[in-house]
Amino acid sequence: MKTQVCIIGGGPSGLMLSQLLHLKGIETVVLERQSREYVLSRIRAGVLEHGFAALMREAQCGERMDKEGEIHDGFFIAHGGKMDRVDLHKHSGGNSVMVYGQTELTRDLYEARDRMKGIVIHNAEDVKPHDLKSDKPYVTYRNGDDVVRIDCDFVIGADGFHGVSRKSIPADVLKEYEKVYPFGWLGVLSRTKPVSPELIYAKHERGFALCSLRSQVLSRYYIQVPLTDKVEDWSDEAFWAELKRRLPKEVADKLITGDSIEKSIAPLRSFVAEPMRYGNLFLAGDAAHIVPPTGARGLNSAASDIYYLYHALLGHYKDGDSTGLDTYSEKALARVWKAQRFSWWMTSMLHTFPDSIEYDKKLQEIEMAYLFSSEAAQRSLAENYVGLPF
Repeated sequence: MKTQVCIIGGGPSGLMLSQLLHLKGIETVVLERQSREYVLSRIRAGVLEHGFAALMREAQCGERMDKEGEIHDGFFIAHGGKMDRVDLHKHSGGNSVMVYGQTELTRDLYEARDRMKGIVIHNAEDVKPHDLKSDKPYVTYRNGDDVVRIDCDFVIGADGFHGVSRKSIPADVLKEYEKVYPFGWLGVLSRTKPVSPELIYAKHERGFALCSLRSQVLSRYYIQVPLTDKVEDWSDEAFWAELKRRLPKEVADKLITGDSIEKSIAPLRSFVAEPMRYGNLFLAGDAAHIVPPTGARGLNSAASDIYYLYHALLGHYKDGDSTGLDTYSEKALARVWKAQRFSWWMTSMLHTFPDSIEYDKKLQEIEMAYLFSSEAAQRSLAENYVGLPF
């Protein structure tokens, strides 16, 4: 098999790049290790920055998002028993975020690839990129007993943190940065009306909490838990009781509880791999970087990678200009590190750290007080939350 761009990873990043390139006449093959059903069963982020929403529209996949997604112009931070609102629209020059579940977004991308008869190969086992430093790289995968070879010009590694792509870069070339936080988020999805039309981030001495939503009938709630906790330790009743303790009384009293339809614990970590290019392999999304979910940057950071790669490949194939490919790693990493800084800042301000001393707690209080006393501080938060320019 031969194609121009072989994309390893059939999540939203890989599918979006495939769709965008297809619309410009550039051939792609997407290889995904799991089944489509498995990919669509993963419960992930639901806050899209305005640039991501624009990319979905450019990919001709934004119709359902624009119809069913919710535009949010702000969110709340609960602290010290009170609620303060961050006005994103006002402080970002008129921008906002879109609340639309990643599962739905991925489904839209799959349907678009189906309509255009795009090649997305599922259950591709033992995927391996080869000859990445040559001008004729190729990728192999196993289909039952057969080994299939795909010759291509470029390989895109969008196969997540545990994928093969980053591991294909020699250890003496790759530099990795990592910070592991001493807690995780216990998340519950329930078919209940959200407690608030906008997200509520809650800072509390017992630990952080977040009231989020997927739609007006589907709520997503999180509480900070120690890394030693297991999902089985938490009944639905125990979860709701603890969530209520961490919310202001007027919010807790309105909370509608119900059976969880999904419950999981996600550890919080920050991770960056440099460089994001090795020969003709280009990393994108979680394959190269991970952020804590606090600032809603994860999927959005992947979108900027896809934006840069899309325009770089367009320049290469349509204009014979490889500048975008040559500067991809540097450009992508500059934005990645800004997203890392923002997520670290939000995480540090809102969570309870087990080893913090009184001085640290006082600084957290002052950080919060400064945020809501300063228009400049709120502008900084808003411009990062809605998404820095690509």
